[in-house]
Amino acid sequence: MFSINETVSTPAFLLTGFPGLEKHYTWISIPICSMYLTAIAGNCTILFIIKMDQTLHEPMYYFLSMLAMTDLGLSCVTLPTMLRVLWFNHRTIGFNTCLVQMYFIHTFSILESGILISMAFDRLVAIRNPLRYTSILTNRNIIKIGVGVALRAALLVFPASFLLKRLRYGKENVLSYSFCLHQDILKVVRSNRKISSIYGLMVVISSMALDSVLLVFSYIMILKTVLSIASKQERLRALNTCISHICAVLTFYIPMIGLSMIHRYGKNAPPIVHILMANVYLLVPPLMNPTVYSVKTKQIRTRIVKLFQKGKS
Repeated sequence: MFSINETVSTPAFLLTGFPGLEKHYTWISIPICSMYLTAIAGNCTILFIIKMDQTLHEPMYYFLSMLAMTDLGLSCVTLPTMLRVLWFNHRTIGFNTCLVQMYFIHTFSILESGILISMAFDRLVAIRNPLRYTSILTNRNIIKIGVGVALRAALLVFPASFLLKRLRYGKENVLSYSFCLHQDILKVVRSNRKISSIYGLMVVISSMALDSVLLVFSYIMILKTVLSIASKQERLRALNTCISHICAVLTFYIPMIGLSMIHRYGKNAPPIVHILMANVYLLVPPLMNPTVYSVKTKQIRTRIVKLFQKGKS
């Protein structure tokens, strides 16, 4: 047991960059900053193209816009503390600031999961009921879906911050990453954390786990529909419309599962492994999503080429 004198109610946290590589932070920051800038530029380009091109004002691209905005939010939330650690070796972060960052990181992550399941529903309707596609996914229904997934994410994560504020911490608490995550904050708690741990697990089950089950079910339905199509060419064309979404799903869920496995089973793994997995989890999806959709979606690719040609001329 820890006495009251050994714990404080408003502690300071110390972020961790890349232990043992402090002398190389300048060089390490170059690829990380490049990834952030590419992610921000790519998602802004997607949003600009969809907004300016009236022919892209369709359900599929509305959901893509939501995904791009979520990725922008995730990048902007983690960028300040990441650069502060790498550029200035400034590791201290206030307790409330850490909780705010944690809230937005997990909110955007759950929001992205919700948008991916919404995009799976979009593809399911487009393939199973193409004639009713626009009547089912009207602008009003798309807004309802967007508001619904946003409220789910915001409300699910909201109590976690208050549960963490009730707990006791040491005067200085060393976190594992250059940003604040719920499971990482729980590691430095010096009082009973059972309720916070259970609630965190409930949030994961009711969001990420549920969404992954719904994604699998959606693609089972899609495959059943595609396999019932007589023409091989039509089957390939239908599947081709899902490739970008499948890549986005894999880009999001594989790092997340990897990070969860490392936390649960990789306690003896070197700290750098945990740090790399956490950075991949937060950096790769915002970077890869606009890249995949730009390469695999003909309409987006064509508009981007025209935009650069117009810029050169």
